[in-house]
Amino acid sequence: MFAQRIDKLRASFAQAGIEGLVVTDTENRYYLSGFTGSAGVLFITKRTALLATDGRYIEQAKEQCPDWEIVEEKRLWPAGITRLLKENGIRAVGLEADHVSYEQWHKLADEAAGITLVPAAGLVERLRMIKEPQEITAIKRAVSLVDETFAASLASLRPGVKERDWALELEFFLRRKGAQRAAFDFIVASGWRSALPHGRAAEKAVEEGDLVVVDCGAVVGQYCSDFTRTVAVGKKKAWQEEIYRAVLAAQKAAIAAIRPGVAAKDVDQAARAVLSEQGFGGAFTHSTGHGLGLAVHEEPRLAEGVETLLEPGMVVTVEPGVYLPGKGGVRIEDVVVVTATRAEVLTQTPKEKLSVV
Repeated sequence: MFAQRIDKLRASFAQAGIEGLVVTDTENRYYLSGFTGSAGVLFITKRTALLATDGRYIEQAKEQCPDWEIVEEKRLWPAGITRLLKENGIRAVGLEADHVSYEQWHKLADEAAGITLVPAAGLVERLRMIKEPQEITAIKRAVSLVDETFAASLASLRPGVKERDWALELEFFLRRKGAQRAAFDFIVASGWRSALPHGRAAEKAVEEGDLVVVDCGAVVGQYCSDFTRTVAVGKKKAWQEEIYRAVLAAQKAAIAAIRPGVAAKDVDQAARAVLSEQGFGGAFTHSTGHGLGLAVHEEPRLAEGVETLLEPGMVVTVEPGVYLPGKGGVRIEDVVVVTATRAEVLTQTPKEKLSVV
């Protein structure tokens, strides 16, 4: 598995104008090597695959990465990297420009004078866009766990419960059931706060008549899930049902648009068109979705202007929303896999009507 990924990566070197790549991003490092330590870099050339780390992780690296040459470096950046570059006769090396800081870049440029540093963003991320079967299996487990958690916890969402307390209950359940960790800080946003797209759980108590947006995710086997449902507390109101139906219609239109060869921007437009027709176009303030995998936000983004063509094996979220400031909001999010012909929806929590708790 790792060898095939590295071969695909090496095949991109010529077009990128590099003889090797230094991998520093945590998820990229795991994707290529299986290493889960918090410190270390990968150094990959046409002939070499090295994992350089400090003494704390040498034994772990040997166990997790049996096919890699493990190198102990006390001071990786810039001295250790420079030594590896010079020992391997590298004249032009790629750096993950979207993960390397300005200071790191210039320190390495000074230390490795005479070696060309090339910004090589996205080389590994492009490989990660297409999930292998075992990756999809891991994502399915993470999605299923969140479905189970939401169903088990919904009964305790009632007036008087603080958003933060209920979010903590969700996380406890996930961890007890086997999640490695939460995929992100959970959103539990009630009442007027449901109009905040990223309304992290706060001290506010849920009140009768509130809409509550719940956005949570788990990490299982290193892979993430992402989930959003909106419920009404007590008795739902006509305006709440109206925006819920609009968001659901937009989400269904976006899912129906997903198939190989479709541009990511066109999926976004499918959702946006429905909401615009129903008078809520200006209330949809974010993209329709994003890739999902080792990180909760990956490529491709389902957003305006994104020309990426969907391919089988891509895993994306579909999550349109409507947000009415000072009043409330609705978002519905599913995880889907692009198959050879369509979108396979992995999220199983019901969504056909605005549920009341």
